[in-house]
Amino acid sequence: MRNYELTFIVHPDTDEEGLNAVVEGISRTIAANGGQVIKIDSWGKRRLAYPIRKCLEGHYMIMQLQLEPEAISELERNLKLAEEVIRYLIVRAD
Repeated sequence: MRNYELTFIVHPDTDEEGLNAVVEGISRTIAANGGQVIKIDSWGKRRLAYPIRKCLEGHYMIMQLQLEPEAISELERNLKLAEEVIRYLIVRAD
């Protein structure tokens, strides 16, 4: 398994319960594909550098995880389907 860092931005109108549900759903997807979440870090609500989907701010979340390379496409598919996630980035950590 490889180490990855997933950074994603959640829609600013999402409340605390909705934010926890998004994080839990992503964690379940990672676990279902044989991976594990190492650390979850919330940066809180911050202003975006430029508007994304007419939003000027969003909830920044960072996850450190271990996952097989073949499962990344399934994780990306689920992130694209999540309506609350307005932007994401998966980077391989060394």
